[in-house]
Amino acid sequence: MEQKTFKYKLDFYYQQTLLYLLVFLLYAGIKGSFFENQFQFVFKDPIVYIMIFFVVIAFITLLMNLSRNRKLVITDDRMIFHSHNREREIKISDIDWMHIGRERLVQTAGHFQLIVFKMKGRRRLFRIRVGRYERDRELIAEMERIALHVPKGRHRRFGVRRRKTL
Repeated sequence: MEQKTFKYKLDFYYQQTLLYLLVFLLYAGIKGSFFENQFQFVFKDPIVYIMIFFVVIAFITLLMNLSRNRKLVITDDRMIFHSHNREREIKISDIDWMHIGRERLVQTAGHFQLIVFKMKGRRRLFRIRVGRYERDRELIAEMERIALHVPKGRHRRFGVRRRKTL
């Protein structure tokens, strides 16, 4: 039984945090002043407080996502959505249908790829955005392997049925 693990990407959160920190440091360097060979930072500027707020929120978001430790584990007979608090196991035999396609409105990490599947006895669909996981091509290959054993997805849009023409 082969097990493949795909970790959730945190690139965006690292980039966001570094960008906010860099902008804050540049602004602090420009607004600060050198007085008798010492650098003095001005705390009277309200923009400084706004920038500090953004930097702190970005750090908190990054730390929260690091602590979640989200990953997708695929074995021969099941998929496991793993996080720090919870593990959700889905047997491949319980999947009603699966569709591997593109999502036009959401582009994640430069990819439009989306995997949608429905479980038997459950109303809502599961969506996996491939761009959010590391080794996206390998993930698509694994999902295509699983899709061989599962019926293809239905092509209804937003639960609306087409009218029959007379």
